[in-house]
Amino acid sequence: MPRVLLIEDDPSVREGVELGLRRRGHEVRTAATGEAGLDALAEFRPDLLLLDLMLPGMNGVQVCHRVRESSQLPIIMLTARGDDFDVVIGLEAGADDYIVKPARTEVIEARIRAVLRRIEEPGGARSAVEFHGDLAVDRAGLTVAKSGERIALAPSELKLLLHLTAAPEQVFSRQQLLEHVWEHSYHGDARLVDACVRRLRNKIEDTPGEPRYIQTLRGFGYRFGPL
Repeated sequence: MPRVLLIEDDPSVREGVELGLRRRGHEVRTAATGEAGLDALAEFRPDLLLLDLMLPGMNGVQVCHRVRESSQLPIIMLTARGDDFDVVIGLEAGADDYIVKPARTEVIEARIRAVLRRIEEPGGARSAVEFHGDLAVDRAGLTVAKSGERIALAPSELKLLLHLTAAPEQVFSRQQLLEHVWEHSYHGDARLVDACVRRLRNKIEDTPGEPRYIQTLRGFGYRFGPL
């Protein structure tokens, strides 16, 4: 079972989430502040980080930035309000998904599994390494390189790129991407898609403002080039 580090200020939420995940077999470590959580990262070596946005001192967005400086550890943010402006900032900082509190343990566990689930290429007949312009996508090794240099991608970024490159030139709506990449079967939050696209463009495009690979079709969604 995945090892989960939970950084949460509210003791009732912290204890409830920890107890629920432990009952389902997860190994859980908790911290009440961002500083304590960062200290626990190296020692505990979690598979995933559950991160509250509203932390005292170093807030969740700052923690997310710090983690992303050196790691592509999967991050799910916890927020009390789904329309909170900080959600967008947190997604831009590198979070893979977010959950609005309060949330049932089964919902949290389902999101954890979705973020961690290994990508499997449908059919299995395609070549493991595909070349798209300067990009080399290794579907078997789950790695991406640009001009021979490997690019570090967070789980949501990798899943999105693999999905788009599996069907070049096909246009996907935001809702389709939410269902296939984030596994949100309901009408989900398009901010997840847009923030992930911006982060991915910053990593793979020569000029993110003039994308060659991930193109926007206004009113329809996104498709993969390259031009």
